[in-house]
Amino acid sequence: YFEWMRNIQPWCISRQLWWGHRIPAWYGPDGHIFVEEDDAAAEAAARAHYGEDVALHRDEDVLDTWFSSGLWPFSTLGWPDDTPEVRADLARYYPGDVLVTGFDIIFFWVARMMMMSIYVMDGEVPFRDVYIHALVRDEKGQKMSKSKGNVMDPLDLIDQYGADPLRFTLAAMAAQGRDIKMSTTRLESYRNFATKIWNACRFLEMNGCTERANSIDLAKVNEPVNRWIVSEFNMAIKRTTAAIEAYRFNEAADTIYAFVWNAYCDWYVELIKPQLNGEADETRATAATVLEASLRMLHPFMPYLTEELNDKIFGSDSLLINGAWPQHIAMPDSDAPAEISFLINLITDIRHVRSEMNVPLSAKPVLQTRGLSDLQARSIDNNMPALLRLARLGDVEAVENFGKGTARGTVDGVDIGLPLADILDLDAERARLQKTMAGVEDEISKISRKLDNPGFVAKAPAAVVEENRRRLDEENTRRSAIEAALARLG
Repeated sequence: YFEWMRNIQPWCISRQLWWGHRIPAWYGPDGHIFVEEDDAAAEAAARAHYGEDVALHRDEDVLDTWFSSGLWPFSTLGWPDDTPEVRADLARYYPGDVLVTGFDIIFFWVARMMMMSIYVMDGEVPFRDVYIHALVRDEKGQKMSKSKGNVMDPLDLIDQYGADPLRFTLAAMAAQGRDIKMSTTRLESYRNFATKIWNACRFLEMNGCTERANSIDLAKVNEPVNRWIVSEFNMAIKRTTAAIEAYRFNEAADTIYAFVWNAYCDWYVELIKPQLNGEADETRATAATVLEASLRMLHPFMPYLTEELNDKIFGSDSLLINGAWPQHIAMPDSDAPAEISFLINLITDIRHVRSEMNVPLSAKPVLQTRGLSDLQARSIDNNMPALLRLARLGDVEAVENFGKGTARGTVDGVDIGLPLADILDLDAERARLQKTMAGVEDEISKISRKLDNPGFVAKAPAAVVEENRRRLDEENTRRSAIEAALARLG
């Protein structure tokens, strides 16, 4: 910016257009120029110059668009009128906090606004922060154009996926310094996210929770699972707030997504389902209060959905746009969040083992553990029904050594094992994995040879090279998973 200002070049401000601010210059009979604010002032200046009234001709050109646009920060507030109302508006709204724009008009518009504002507004800049947003391209990174046939009309996308999923997609992909590669896959994903939120609210409504929103002090909850979700919510508030204040909107969107989908819907709702068959007053109030506050945090990203849920499900008389931003909840120290976190990690790892080993859903093996800490043992004891239900286990037992045919793993420093000899043909499973590994290794070799060939990388279309790199990453991930599954077999 300062380089542009210090090395400023002459600027042609006239344009031959049919619209715009007409240049305030009048020409006398001998071509003398009078620059005034209006016709009357120009005629008075000509009379003084010539000593008599003369015919004047006004310049037919208009001012450059960016000259006019440069007046925007203060002209929209009533300048140059000098009335009490205009003075009040300028005092309240000028200067602004942040300007949002694209990088392609930084000098055309941003710099011109700085020039005009500093000159007109007694040296006061029109804004302190400028957020340069990304350009939206197609999924291959190409600029959208009608000739290429790759234009994605926002109105069509809204009709197909909804306004909020589109808005959330743009926010989630708006990493600083990187253009957005718009794809319908991401739109579908965030449309599913909107559906997930709706279903979570309906679930609470059907279980008599929503009318208890904000009826509890979250700092005083006692149930371990409730303390855990409040702890997770605290982290989400902190990270989302910090990201928004730093204009890292993609990080804010990712944080909210992870909290609502993973922590709240996938884990908290599943863990509290058995409690909702009874009284569970604390859990009902906690579930509703946290989700209602989550809607407030999500509101800038999905305003229509959140306002609808706030009205129809939570029965609020006020709008979320006027609501207070969620604040950190001061909780007393407790082992409860760590207990639930260990439980979640344990269930997650067991599910991975079952998936990698193709363990049938109907099978319920015994979980064997070795090296549990007091906290981890307490976590299993206190949450045994949830562990058995969500991990599909028959029982849990502590052992000194794992027997033959046990698929093994490690979770937070604890050795775990699933005896599968009576459930699977382990030799056949090992052979299957080895055969799959051979195919993956062959594919990795083929793709690597292509990408290691300078001629291929130089001559192939960029999209083809990128696709091969993506496939190589996928195959490497598959290889790592198969290696882990073979290691579990011992």
